[in-house]
Order: sequence, then structure tokens, then C-alpha cells
Amino acid sequence: MSWLYIALLVLAIAVVVGAEWPRLQHRLGARVGPEARRRREREKRKTMLRVVPNDADDFAASVERDLAQLPTIEETDRPNR
Repeated sequence: MSWLYIALLVLAIAVVVGAEWPRLQHRLGARVGPEARRRREREKRKTMLRVVPNDADDFAASVERDLAQLPTIEETDRPNR
């Protein structure tokens, strides 16, 4: 093999890598880099979450109790316009 064939082979490889670089960078970026680290940390935090029992009835009763205790203006207390 002569040096011309080796140079053409290296040039061909460089052209293919240059053409595929955006796709390679995207695939590598999904596995390494700061975005991948944040995604892995977020997934780790999500595994530590737990489901809290539903207290909707207690919340609704609390809201009704609070609304009942609010001061109201009666029709007779409104100033005439």
C-alpha cells in the first residue's frame, strides 16, 4: 500500500465522521455530559419519592369550616347607592 492510498483512506474516514458528527454528538450527549448527569440525578430523586395517602375529604371539610367562619356582609348591612 502506498502513502496515497493511506491518505485517501484517512480522508474518507474523516469525511464520514464529519458528516455523521451531529448524530454522534447527539447520541453521546444523551449518555455523557451535564444534561445526562442532571437527568440521572433527577431519576434518582424520583425513585425516592413516595405516594402520600389521599386526604381530599379532610381538606374539603377544612375548607368548608374555614368558609363558614369568614365574616359576611348581609344585604341589610350594605350601604345604599
